[in-house]
Amino acid sequence: MVDLAVIILTYNESIHLERALRHIKHLANEIFVIDSFSSDNTVEIAKTYGATVLQHRFVNYAKQFQWALENAPITSTWIMRLDADEIIEPDLSDEIAKKLPSLSSDVTGINLRRKLVFMNRTIKHGGRGILVLLRIWRRGYAEIEDRWMDEHMIVREGRTVTFLGGFSDHNLNDLTFFTDKHNKYATREAIDVLNQRLKFMARPENLSTQGSSFQAAAKRFVKEHIYNHVPFQVSAAAYFLYRYIFRFGFLDGKMGIIYHVLQGFWYRFLVGAKIEELQGAVAHLTDKGEISSELQRLTGLKISDGPS
Repeated sequence: MVDLAVIILTYNESIHLERALRHIKHLANEIFVIDSFSSDNTVEIAKTYGATVLQHRFVNYAKQFQWALENAPITSTWIMRLDADEIIEPDLSDEIAKKLPSLSSDVTGINLRRKLVFMNRTIKHGGRGILVLLRIWRRGYAEIEDRWMDEHMIVREGRTVTFLGGFSDHNLNDLTFFTDKHNKYATREAIDVLNQRLKFMARPENLSTQGSSFQAAAKRFVKEHIYNHVPFQVSAAAYFLYRYIFRFGFLDGKMGIIYHVLQGFWYRFLVGAKIEELQGAVAHLTDKGEISSELQRLTGLKISDGPS
């Protein structure tokens, strides 16, 4: 085992959790499952694999994960963020076990190269083939962005390196689950975009290439400084065409077109439509507190206490 703690957030993840834990049980010397009061047997599965289970009410991912960092009794030098539907493949497990103990002290973060499996097909094109994400860091050197959506880990000092082993996001739920989840994601992202425009909550500092991966920082810059300023009726269609035609998304076949249409067009269009709806609903308000309260009433999200 490696001097590594893994944190997994869960809510009714019995379909995925056993698989995730099976791939890390011989790697990490600490596993923490932060559960949002699941009604299935998620907690029992976690305990079967020797994980420490803590339960905490969920507001959003950023707040839940930050709570885990502050409250889980972590003693390991390194911490990994892992979603329940993600898999650490054997070659990455071997790479972590070999390289982690020998990294120089100035390395404080490790990026992983995550591939996406959708409807049991690996998506290789459309700019979605590999996402480089900061997922391992030295304890005390990183924090999660205070955002409602698209939150990243950020290291505050030192430098990051990238491991090349297999790391996959393979959700086993059906399309009804996918569309329901992305409908909720769209509401959260709309809140972040509205806050960028109306500034009714404190906003995190810009994601930097030093604190996270270059890919994540570049995508955030393009989204906030270009994409979000284009009418959504145009930007959603243009983004889909960019992914499907110019980034060769059509090469992903039948499952690929389902994914690229739903995630690359429908979801982006839905985010834009929700921004339009919510911005219109608060257009008559000028007080930041009143804007937060009204958005909280409309969305059911706990916005008044801040974005996390």
